[in-house]
Amino acid sequence: MSESKPELRSYFAASGDFADGSDTPRAFLDRCIAQIEARDGDVKAFACTNLEAARAAADEATERWKSGNQLSPIDGMPVGVKDVMETADMPTEQGSPLFTGWEGGRDCAAVIALREAGAIMVGKTVTTEFAATHPGATCNPWDLGRTPGGSSSGSAAGVGCGMLAGGTASQVIGSTIRPAGYCGAYGYKPSVGGINRGGSFDGFSQSCTGMIAASLAECWSMTREITSRTGGDAGYVGVTGPMEVPAAKKPSKVAMLYTAGWANATNDAKAEWLRARDTLAASGIDVQDKDSDAKVAMVEDAISNAMELSMTINAWEGRWPLDAYNRDMDPSGLSESAHRRLKQALAMTQDEFADLLAERERVRGVYASLKDDVDVCVTLSAPGAAPKGLDWTGDPLFTVPTSLIGMPTVTLPVLQDEGLPLGLQIIGFINQDAELFAHAGGIEPLFQS
Repeated sequence: MSESKPELRSYFAASGDFADGSDTPRAFLDRCIAQIEARDGDVKAFACTNLEAARAAADEATERWKSGNQLSPIDGMPVGVKDVMETADMPTEQGSPLFTGWEGGRDCAAVIALREAGAIMVGKTVTTEFAATHPGATCNPWDLGRTPGGSSSGSAAGVGCGMLAGGTASQVIGSTIRPAGYCGAYGYKPSVGGINRGGSFDGFSQSCTGMIAASLAECWSMTREITSRTGGDAGYVGVTGPMEVPAAKKPSKVAMLYTAGWANATNDAKAEWLRARDTLAASGIDVQDKDSDAKVAMVEDAISNAMELSMTINAWEGRWPLDAYNRDMDPSGLSESAHRRLKQALAMTQDEFADLLAERERVRGVYASLKDDVDVCVTLSAPGAAPKGLDWTGDPLFTVPTSLIGMPTVTLPVLQDEGLPLGLQIIGFINQDAELFAHAGGIEPLFQS
């Protein structure tokens, strides 16, 4: 275990004191940097930093707040950028030795929008290789002998121990929600297509740029500052709604999902799932599950094969660029898992891929049928606390269904296992991200003592 309990560092909790100068964005950044200096030697959340530029940007933000001319609520907010997303002033290495020191010389869409809102890019946060399976060096700040999760390992760990107020993330299987849950942070994966991925090296059809932050409000504000400027992926409007986090609204009816992850859940995690169910019901919420509602049972059946279906879709879609890396670059720089995925892709046919997409659409339709019956679905973010060891990023069975169905989801750091963080995952409906945040905001206080 770490010497002291990690704590989130909320920018919004501090910004109320910026106008009168009793606190400043520069002082807030300095506290983040002090934590980086104290802990990142062990946690290893960053692939690289640009602290000189961050300090200069924080000084500029301090002057804007002092004069009442701040650019947005996140003006001056220290943010980490997942190292699959391009930045003009730092390398983008994708967690791979094939791209050591690589610089594209431009910002990705999300980063340029964050900069326009005044957010400060402190550094690039560690990712697994190509935001996939092979882990990086990052450790869990709650217990250095455990994984932080992946693939957004560095963003989750950095936010989870107060080095950052927020970080960009991405998810195609469980890469935002699972690590946020493991590290005690808030995580958000939007509706598919919800945040512009231009300049981000994660081209899978299920992949979404997401956010990890110290509060729900900061996840939302970071997202809206991006989407109000750059929208969503090509062909998608992107996340819409108020610029400030939607007002909390307790849901009237929820569905508790077991998912295929239930079989792998620890006894304590199962007890936390049941505690969550009892807590919701005790507050007057109508709680249903597969045993009490036929539609929920249909959803459970439809998502039962989410992992295999998603991984097979990803294999085909990942043929390029893996085949190019294998042919045109040094294949010894690819991990064994990357070689296995390429071998699987090369054995597949276009017709097989068409069948996979048709099945995914069927599953999405089954889940969408719940929309008129429940406000949100609820489950765990993982089968238990972060696993021991750094050679695996953890079991994604609780998170992969939301990636498959393309629905928005958030994780709240309100549960625990082994005395370590375990997230409560709240799942919404397509393009109703604002409603999801409202309901998540209504649920969170029910778990605060």
